Amino acid sequence: MIHTFLNILADTAAAPATGGPGIGSFVPLACIVAIFYFVAIRPGNLKQKQLDAMVKAVKTGDKIVTSSGIHGMVSNVKETTLIVKIADNVKIELDKSAIGAVKRDPEPAAAS
Repeated sequence: MIHTFLNILADTAAAPATGGPGIGSFVPLACIVAIFYFVAIRPGNLKQKQLDAMVKAVKTGDKIVTSSGIHGMVSNVKETTLIVKIADNVKIELDKSAIGAVKRDPEPAAAS
């Protein structure tokens, strides 16, 4: 089997080159780039847009979890920071970029 493989390899090495690489050699590369974009880059961009929208929509009274895992309730919203109540008489000021998730209470259903 190895002998056959070496014969094939020797035949292709001895064959004269034809014209050089054409457009067909770039198709696999383009496919790999497209797959990488749709699998790795695009989902990350969509998730970042959702997080940005969530951070812009945060308001007083929302329960949040920071990216470091601190749970608390927003007591004041400033331009770039938040005041978060994490316990009785304990408030901390966080940058808005530290928000990992917002947990809003579900809206009460309208009485029918």
